[in-house]
Amino acid sequence: MISIEDIEGAARRLDGVAIETPLLQNAELDRIAGGTVLLKPECLQRTGSFKIRGAYNLLSQLPGEQARHGAVAWSSGNHAQGVAAAGSMLGIHTAIVMPEDAPAAKLGNTRRLGGEVITYDRYTGDREAIARSLAAERGAEIVPSYEHPHIIAGQGTVGLEIAGQSQRLGLPADQVLICCGGGGLTSGSAVALKARLPKVNVFTVEPAGYDDTARSLEAGERLSVTTPSRSICDALLTDSPGQMTFEIMQELVTAGLVVSEEEVKSAMRFAFQHLKLVVEPGGAVALAAVLAGKVETQGRTTAVVLSGGNVDFDLFASIQEDSA
Repeated sequence: MISIEDIEGAARRLDGVAIETPLLQNAELDRIAGGTVLLKPECLQRTGSFKIRGAYNLLSQLPGEQARHGAVAWSSGNHAQGVAAAGSMLGIHTAIVMPEDAPAAKLGNTRRLGGEVITYDRYTGDREAIARSLAAERGAEIVPSYEHPHIIAGQGTVGLEIAGQSQRLGLPADQVLICCGGGGLTSGSAVALKARLPKVNVFTVEPAGYDDTARSLEAGERLSVTTPSRSICDALLTDSPGQMTFEIMQELVTAGLVVSEEEVKSAMRFAFQHLKLVVEPGGAVALAAVLAGKVETQGRTTAVVLSGGNVDFDLFASIQEDSA
């Protein structure tokens, strides 16, 4: 279990690096929810998602000799951009294994930020095996997207900010909904939230077909996705929660919620039309859960993490045009 002190240390390292994204309110969303909804728009974060937090927290702590050998990661795009950006800031070469069908914006941005991109077929290849082989060949540091205490602590600064910001607003969160892939953001944020707001309920939110965390929490053991399917929520397509992250979530998370692809699309339209925010599919699942009534919000203060905004223009445009 990482501690609140680990997350506070990460916050100090990230000072001046990560943006303290605001908590936003919207009258229409509050009306639909029948309560207060506080949105944490990490889509406005540097590189367009929360991932810079964990990547920088890990890379900034590498010893000089290890840093000179570079770092290797695997990612569908958001972690890739966070690692590439952090590496560029710290003068560390980064190589990232990415799906060849990852959104073009994520592939292009990773290269633009200074990352070396190595592509693979996500339906036949093993990205972790490719990355670990490359790291062994180069003597590089592995930067996992969630299964590392420094990554978890860095991502946990989102929860630390939510707790502090909601308290300063006089609206301490009763519950927090967090988009969940491998669980780094949820587990780290849950540690911070429970330390600052002991009575808060924390919920994971996943897309249908990739509800491994929800099922694992219900079963009391780590379960995996048995029949991988295609989904627009590319940022959340993990096969199972991490061992480290699940141990934390099992202790601190209330339950897992699941939303459909149509509910995600509806949330993306709502975010653009009412909030004037561009949110990617994986970053919209927590908002989708509120809009679809997956959790009780009447008379409660609900914080919702919009975890990223890196979405291809064509996909975003088609979703906005589809009012079905």
